[in-house]
Amino acid sequence: MGKKLRLFIMMFMQYAIWGAWYPVFSAYLQNNLGFDGTQSGIIYGLLSLATIISPFIGGQVADRYLPTQYVIAGLHLVGGVLLLFIARISDYQPMLWLFFVYCLLYAPTIGLTNSLTFHHLTDSEKEFGWIRVGGSIGWIIIGLVLSGWRVLASRADAAIPSGDMLLLAGIVSLLMGLYALTLPHTPPNKEKKNPLAFLEAIKMMKNKNFAIFIIINFIVSTELMFYYVLTGPFLVSDKIGVSSDVLAGVMVIAQLAEILVMALLLPYFMPKYGIRKTLVVGILAWPLRYIIFAIGAPSWLVIASLALHGFCYVFFFTASQIYVDTVAPKDIRASAQSLIILVTIGLGMYLGSFFAGWIQNLFSIRGAGGNIISTDWFGVFMVPFGLTVLAAVAFLLSFKEKLQFEK
Repeated sequence: MGKKLRLFIMMFMQYAIWGAWYPVFSAYLQNNLGFDGTQSGIIYGLLSLATIISPFIGGQVADRYLPTQYVIAGLHLVGGVLLLFIARISDYQPMLWLFFVYCLLYAPTIGLTNSLTFHHLTDSEKEFGWIRVGGSIGWIIIGLVLSGWRVLASRADAAIPSGDMLLLAGIVSLLMGLYALTLPHTPPNKEKKNPLAFLEAIKMMKNKNFAIFIIINFIVSTELMFYYVLTGPFLVSDKIGVSSDVLAGVMVIAQLAEILVMALLLPYFMPKYGIRKTLVVGILAWPLRYIIFAIGAPSWLVIASLALHGFCYVFFFTASQIYVDTVAPKDIRASAQSLIILVTIGLGMYLGSFFAGWIQNLFSIRGAGGNIISTDWFGVFMVPFGLTVLAAVAFLLSFKEKLQFEK
């Protein structure tokens, strides 16, 4: 099996684990377990909180001590076992703490799979998109598997196991842990200058333009949680009317768009127009999607607008990861990837989870038991619309992409 195909399969499985639970988990927490918007936001924020704490540890280990593929394998094997157990939990407090432990295990693997891939590519701007698209395909396939399973179970009048999305994620995580042992050997860098690689990655912030790049990444990533936390409840609400049985399948529209944008547009657009224009296009796709969500009609347009996620995610997050790899010193690239994951999926999405949950509660009517009865979705989605417009303008006016760090 060729090296690039092995990396493609790695990305497929890495994001299939995440995609098994992430798009539908909030609907499960609110509709099946009775959690409110704030509780759902807190639980969704756990992965981001874990990304603040653990990826630098994973990056440090991979940069300085152990081969990256072994670190990835160990984290996924333990995480898979834990997910199978968490699927049986229905109370808020046990769910909160056990899921946080799982997130501490999964979070480092996001940056580590990126750094392992970049290590084995010769031209990341042209090649990474084709490898990373495996993650989008994995997210799609696992969503279709989950939806297909639910539809078949419903037609057969069979009981759907509680937390089925977590069971599925746990199984794939165990398979990923075993598969990681077969990945291309990626040893610690022998040209290390400072034993604390993560400190060297943080020092990159001394460059003004890189600091601006990081700050805008943080701001925009907070608004991503309005999509991840609230799109599920929004689509199954009376306003849109998507059935919860097919919700996972409907939401893979976003990942189908990711495939096209990642494989066809990003390898052409970024080398020709640069990181500045690429990120601006990515940021501007966000307010366009949120204004469609805010209007909420017609329903077919709302569902079709999920395809904008291809530009939102690929032209922003994926482009940022490629950019960091091209400017980071060679001996700290795993830690540099951990830095961008920390800022976006960590700090940004963690605070964004609370923010999105708080905004939903602010624009919602709740019953005596605290459950949400109705939500003013127009008011909810106008908030990220305004903030992403401001972020795009600020980035366009302040960022200059030409910078170079010591290699």
